Amino acid sequence: MEQNVIDYFLDLVQIDSESKNEKNVADKLLKDLQKMGAEIKFDHAHENTGGNVGNLYAYFPGKIDKDPILFCAHMDTVVPGNGVKPVIKGDRIVTDGTTVLGADDKSGIAEIIYGIKAILASGKDHAPIEALFTISEEIGLLGAKYLDYSMIKSKFGYALDSHTVGVLTIGAPSQNSLKFVIHGKKSHAGVAPEAGVNAIQIAAKAISKMPMGRIDAETTCSIGIISGGSATNIVPDEVIIEGEARSHDPKKLEEVTEQMVNAIKETVAEFKVGDFQATADIQVETEYHAFRLDKDHPVVQLSNLACQNMGITTETNIGGGGSDVNIFNKNGLQMAICGSGMENVHTVDEYIMLDSLTVGADWVTAVIEAYSK
Repeated sequence: MEQNVIDYFLDLVQIDSESKNEKNVADKLLKDLQKMGAEIKFDHAHENTGGNVGNLYAYFPGKIDKDPILFCAHMDTVVPGNGVKPVIKGDRIVTDGTTVLGADDKSGIAEIIYGIKAILASGKDHAPIEALFTISEEIGLLGAKYLDYSMIKSKFGYALDSHTVGVLTIGAPSQNSLKFVIHGKKSHAGVAPEAGVNAIQIAAKAISKMPMGRIDAETTCSIGIISGGSATNIVPDEVIIEGEARSHDPKKLEEVTEQMVNAIKETVAEFKVGDFQATADIQVETEYHAFRLDKDHPVVQLSNLACQNMGITTETNIGGGGSDVNIFNKNGLQMAICGSGMENVHTVDEYIMLDSLTVGADWVTAVIEAYSK
């Protein structure tokens, strides 16, 4: 294996692993984890995602009689994530400006591997350890949704998939995805516009009635995609609108979703020509459910103790995005999201500080040591 966590991270990010194409990263992790003495399993989640490999699970037996502790990171990256050329620039690792870096979430992977590696090399007795590396997180948390939970023995753990090392995200919202297909009536826009029903006009009027942006401290909603029409001289007969609503409060999520749906229904009902009535297909899908841990939860307290032992600052926050942890908590696996040092993620300006990788690996080691006592 590579000499240190920084070299390991540099090698990882140069392996292409956009969502559904994680096999090459998984193959490397398989070899490295086997060298470390882990028991390895793959599930069959990829059969549901259309990917080329399943979730990778590793188990390290321990001599201390406790339940295992779980550490998780996802193997996939967003687009553009192929052909990454990392550059060490001063005190940080950046991209060459043509791709993302992939610190989201290969920093988490590297820190988990090297945090566990340090425990094993120390010869200290430790509790059993589980490591989980998921697929297709970036395209809907699919690896976590289709995970074979029978593999997991832990009752709690951490997903390294956020920013500052030592900071825990202990809550995140639910999200509903919304898709509206508006059906108007096609006609020649110059010869007989009055014979048509303009689906774009319906969409525009409906969207203008919707709540948008930040509704309150717990709730947001957005329309992010709109497509339709084929030519300027044709009254468009179909428009597709895609959006989302999020909230930490299930009642507020229901309310804002209903407002967006009703804006479509009410507007469509206003448009009729002769015997033709405009219609809309409405699809609402819950992507993930909210979770919230108390600040005195054992997951939080254990991280606080590890940070105290390391002499680094710790804090908790409530996030606005979803992650594998939303799915884990829904399935009874109590987990928090912790920082791994990634910054400006999902952009070609993504970077990570060199010392964040080292501190992140040390944090994993410190958590295992604190839990094992």
